[in-house]
Amino acid sequence: MSRPRPEPVQIVKERRDRALSAIVGRVPYIRFLGIGFERHGDELTAVMHFDEKLIGNPILPALHGGATASFLEVTAIIELSWSYLWDDIESGALDPETLAAPGAVRLPKTIDFTIDYLRSGLPRDAYARARINRSGRRYASVHVEAWQDNRSRLYAQGTGHFLMPERDSTG
Repeated sequence: MSRPRPEPVQIVKERRDRALSAIVGRVPYIRFLGIGFERHGDELTAVMHFDEKLIGNPILPALHGGATASFLEVTAIIELSWSYLWDDIESGALDPETLAAPGAVRLPKTIDFTIDYLRSGLPRDAYARARINRSGRRYASVHVEAWQDNRSRLYAQGTGHFLMPERDSTG
């Protein structure tokens, strides 16, 4: 009995990239904020590219607290969605092109989200990573950390609780 030949690495990477683009592309606000995602295996790093429209206090200048909060919440939601769909993407059961279709995938809904502003966000690119503390069938808890130049010097962190979408009969 022989095992099926594994897919070439490049095909797997392309499928992952298309799936991530489809998930992120479903939310116009992510594009408005200039948030992108760097993917290394199953690990995501969010990048909020600096833009003048993100400045809240032009005297300092500092990033707007709402932009920071949105950045952290978006990072948590995309991380949850990514981990929720990972097995289906990896197995090929979920075609990345179907993710872009209206209603194809429902994103987690925020129950609550708490932000700790640790210092002013500087007028430059920001990075964030989310860690899922608990993820069940209906509920998930996520911690997110954001930094700019030095990962050990966070400028904000957040904790959120989310209502997970129900799995349909195919997922």
